[in-house]
Amino acid sequence: MPIQEKNYWATTIASPSIAAAADLPDSVDVAVVGAGFCGLSAARALAKRGVSVAVLEAETSGWGASSRNGGMVLTGMKLPAPTLIKRYGINIVREMYAASLETIDCVEQIIREEKIDCDFSRCGHLEVACKQAHFDGYEETAALTRREFNHELRIIPKKELRAEIGSDIYFGGMVDETSAGLNPARYVAGLANTAQRAGACLFDHTRVTSVEPEMKNGARKFRVKTSRGTIGAREVVLASGAYTTESTPALRKKIIPIGSYIIATESLSAELARELSPRNRMIYDSKHFLYYYRLTPDNRMLFGGRAAFFPETENTVRQSAEILRRGMISVYPQLRDTKVEFVWGGTLDFTLDVMPHAGKIDGMYFAAGFAGHGVAAATWFGAKLAGVICGDPNDIPFDGIKFPAAPFGLRSGNTWALPLAGAWYRILDFFT
Repeated sequence: MPIQEKNYWATTIASPSIAAAADLPDSVDVAVVGAGFCGLSAARALAKRGVSVAVLEAETSGWGASSRNGGMVLTGMKLPAPTLIKRYGINIVREMYAASLETIDCVEQIIREEKIDCDFSRCGHLEVACKQAHFDGYEETAALTRREFNHELRIIPKKELRAEIGSDIYFGGMVDETSAGLNPARYVAGLANTAQRAGACLFDHTRVTSVEPEMKNGARKFRVKTSRGTIGAREVVLASGAYTTESTPALRKKIIPIGSYIIATESLSAELARELSPRNRMIYDSKHFLYYYRLTPDNRMLFGGRAAFFPETENTVRQSAEILRRGMISVYPQLRDTKVEFVWGGTLDFTLDVMPHAGKIDGMYFAAGFAGHGVAAATWFGAKLAGVICGDPNDIPFDGIKFPAAPFGLRSGNTWALPLAGAWYRILDFFT
């Protein structure tokens, strides 16, 4: 059977049961742009506090990266702690790290409260070292994390690594037991349903074309123009991530959309699955141009990476299948004769400083830059922005840090320089 160019996770669930929306209301308290993890989490939290909310989605709820990722609910951030401390200082980095741990609890609490069936499991994650130098740095990382952030990481030497992964190509590993895994398509569908039950109005196939500030009765408001009409809003939350468009140009120029691609094999025998991942971890390697992989609940090997830096197209998805298959076999020679049944791509929202950001831009609330940590981080950021809108203290440590614009050739809509960025990361992987 030929490889299906479709998202495996989407085959595990029917389309989100979003009732057919009526016409747009004339106005709401808050208009949310984007129905992914961040937008739906914000809408749920706002609606539960009695705020009228309209979620405006150009495609369908969860259509973007929120349903196409690896389903890894990860602690930490993309940059190493020493880099963060040098850039921001130890006090704010302590707050950032604590927030990264809180994001996992946030996801777990929502799933438990709303009874979302999405195979959530606190299985932990495993980072594997591609070079001896990478492994040598793990001890320092674990010591710093214990001392400064009161969080435990466990070092796995090479001789003990077979208890964690059925591969002999790595130089050791580091485990964080706090991380989790889930089915992202079921989770985002559950978020959509819970937001709707709480009273939020969800409007699929409603593309935002512009957002214009206006003064009405002496108060600042917004007119949000969409493909289905215009809606007024007291506040706007931009939760469009990598799919941010020219309708909000100030945010768009700061977003770098990066393609990420995944393959999924046929279902494996229970014996082979246990050999490949004895503890069913979420696994990723130590390279800049990394691979990430895990078992699905039905024992498929899901294997992803930056096979191409461009956002997903039919061509990049097709080309990625063989690149990722070769990568998978280099890690797991046992899978040489295993059929790959699915390949798909998605687009992640990176920023130039590789950090998540939140706050206000052009008077609108936003959160962006989750860079592969979006299952947990986007959920948390959405809930936190909802709290700020409702008058809670703003304790988001990522609000107010410098947010640089992306160079012209990397920003959303002008991504001709992405292959150069990919080449640079490959050079870094060769020399570091």
